[in-house]
Amino acid sequence: MSATTFFTSVQDQLHFVEQRIREQVGDEQHPGLRSALEHLLSAGGKRIRPTLGLLVGNMLGAPEEKLITLGASVELLHTATLVHDDLIDGALLRRGIPTLNAGWSPAATVLTGDFLFARAAKLAAETDYLPLMKLFSETLATIVNGELTQMFSAHGVIDRNNYYNRIYAKTASLFEMSALAAAMVGTEDEIVRGAMKTFGYEVGMAFQIVDDILDFTGDQTKVGKPIGSDLLNGLVTLPAIYFAESNRLDEDVLSLPAGGWKDTARVQRLVYAIRQSDAIEQAMDEARGAISRALGALEESPASPEKDALEDLAKFIVDRKI
Repeated sequence: MSATTFFTSVQDQLHFVEQRIREQVGDEQHPGLRSALEHLLSAGGKRIRPTLGLLVGNMLGAPEEKLITLGASVELLHTATLVHDDLIDGALLRRGIPTLNAGWSPAATVLTGDFLFARAAKLAAETDYLPLMKLFSETLATIVNGELTQMFSAHGVIDRNNYYNRIYAKTASLFEMSALAAAMVGTEDEIVRGAMKTFGYEVGMAFQIVDDILDFTGDQTKVGKPIGSDLLNGLVTLPAIYFAESNRLDEDVLSLPAGGWKDTARVQRLVYAIRQSDAIEQAMDEARGAISRALGALEESPASPEKDALEDLAKFIVDRKI
């Protein structure tokens, strides 16, 4: 399925979102911030989070100006989290392009991320809707708390709840916010808002599960990082959890909680075993289940081109390949 099937109807609005993002660094700011923002935007990305918000908002008749502002806010928040994540992880490449921290000092990188967080919050405030500001701050807190949990309480942990909480914080919370925020400026109907929140949550969970699958099955040159890099960093994702549950006495599995993930040869052996097992398909089935629930949340929405596009977006999540 082509991604353009759901991007097409919001292409013009996405252009304005991009423009609004670039406007956040004015002449009064340090010139390095503008070059940093241009560098980050040049790295590409599908802009799937603002697209989600635009489609939900358009479906509900939300004011276009507020949707564009929200789209820019969400994408800036996402970009800021990536800046800090890359620094924390010591990543030098993202999507094949050098990360900000590859050329900047840690201090300058942190401050740039902080600036982007501030500008994202400013844009959210421009909606003049206090509950939306509360949603923004709660989402940011969730993301930061999840990052801390991953740093201190996730390495070598083979536990489903730990995994689900991590991917909600890392990814699904921002998808959930994108859909819910758009619904909040589009309708007062709490049932509709709840349905859009569910849609965003399920799509976000599926998105991260598929990302974690691609960490085992993707093309290393296109993924931009070594195959099995999550395990190499001590993070046990859903495919590895399925494998561990079916192979509880496997020596490599047993070694993980005790730091076996630090042994590159052991991890490579484990990655190969996971790729040859049913674990990949089991994880994909779980992602498909999340998409099925997302589509269920859309069922009560009246027929519209935007509803069709949201269905295409959801299906694309589990069809995409890297």
